[in-house]
Amino acid sequence: MTLVGAAETTAWIGIPVSRIPGPLEPDEADLLGRARDGDREAAHRLGRLCAERDDRLGARHWWERAAQAGNVDSAYNLGLWHRMHGTTDEAVGWFEAAAATGDTDAATNLASLLLERRGDAAGARLWFERAAENGSRHAARRLALLCEDQGDGMGARRWHFRAALDGDLRSAHDLGFLGYTAGDEAEASHWWEYAARGGHAEAAYHLALLLHTARDEKGAEGFYRLAARADHPGAAFRLGDLALRRGDLRTALACFERAAHTGSQEASRMAGLVCLRLDDRLSAAHWFGRSAADDPEAAYRFGSLLVSEHNDLKGARHWFRRAAERGHQAAQAELRKVLPLTGGCVETEGCLLDPPPPYWTRPAEPEQAARAELAVAAARRRGDAAAEPAALVEILGTWDLVARESLSRGLPDVPTGGPVDGPVDGPVDGPVDGPVDGMVGGAVGGMVELLARTTGLHLAAIEHLGLVRATLLRPGTAPWPTPAEVEHVLGTARDLRSHFGLR
Repeated sequence: MTLVGAAETTAWIGIPVSRIPGPLEPDEADLLGRARDGDREAAHRLGRLCAERDDRLGARHWWERAAQAGNVDSAYNLGLWHRMHGTTDEAVGWFEAAAATGDTDAATNLASLLLERRGDAAGARLWFERAAENGSRHAARRLALLCEDQGDGMGARRWHFRAALDGDLRSAHDLGFLGYTAGDEAEASHWWEYAARGGHAEAAYHLALLLHTARDEKGAEGFYRLAARADHPGAAFRLGDLALRRGDLRTALACFERAAHTGSQEASRMAGLVCLRLDDRLSAAHWFGRSAADDPEAAYRFGSLLVSEHNDLKGARHWFRRAAERGHQAAQAELRKVLPLTGGCVETEGCLLDPPPPYWTRPAEPEQAARAELAVAAARRRGDAAAEPAALVEILGTWDLVARESLSRGLPDVPTGGPVDGPVDGPVDGPVDGPVDGMVGGAVGGMVELLARTTGLHLAAIEHLGLVRATLLRPGTAPWPTPAEVEHVLGTARDLRSHFGLR
């Protein structure tokens, strides 16, 4: 929103620099005389002079004189004046007068006003379209977002495309998500790379996640580094995870610490775990302590260090309880041990008598973690509610864990499409490593039936779990799961693990 003809140091709060800057009229008396004689340019300049002196009523008076005589810039400024003062009808009228002459700024402001203050989406779309067709990148982006809200996917893509080609990296990032949600990962990759190379850190991060889902760790690392240079906390964490998997503990610790300093509790916990591997227990306690209040695994680890390093059983009991209350089974076992030693009683501990759902402590497969994070980001992009990535990782991990357990136990008639790198035609001896990615289509249906027969759980509940898993791994097949849906499916996942005696 810019005020036409205002100097850069205007006294009006909220009015930015000039759209068409120009020098002040040297002879104010002459300017006043010409304005009174009907000179619309002089009246416009006199309005500008009043605005710079914070004489709002004077500015309005002279701009009205100029606008009524046909000065478009004065009409535009009056639209800003009335918008600032909350007189919406007058603002709409003046913006409309300026927009009718082809002024794109006026058309964009008019559309925004109609949408935000009147809820007139049809009118807003009309004026956004006029401004966008006349070359306004901002209007094209606003129109694309409006099309998304109205469920017009083709319109959203068209106008995001127009804005992106005109240099709007946010629209390029959005195009990537539209492609990913539709299952077109090539389109997602194209637009995220376009935006990332222009300096959009979120696009670089999401492209890295997408490459990670394809197990292209080298390509992912390059874009994680690009995002990390812009201090993206998620990128620092992922770089730490990659370094940890290579065995480079020092680099991993530096990356986790960097992410932890931005507030990531998961990074604090991982920094603590790396410190343990480096036999730096003091630093490990520091990092576990930073996240123990809200991270069950960190609370459990912190309590364990209090016992082993300081013999602080009472302090450990506090942290074991915090973790046990969130379903951490190892913490529940430790709490049972320290309670009698600290004057406590198992019979008074609700988290032991009626344990909460088990906390998922297994490390996430990198590809699954990337899929989960992309699904959450896609759902939340426009402000929609979404589950936490950890919940989606638990769903993905549970299915693979149960499928592997079924195979390793040699259950009869286990239908499976096998891992991606080769089929598994029947029961196998020993554990099956890695995600069971090949279980799709009829194989999933067969596994659902088998699990229902084996566990006694309802067929529809297990089928729902399989469908949510398929949506996460193969975007575009169904809408993203809602938080309520995820919570329901998590119950089934935990029941399945409980049946097989798996944590």
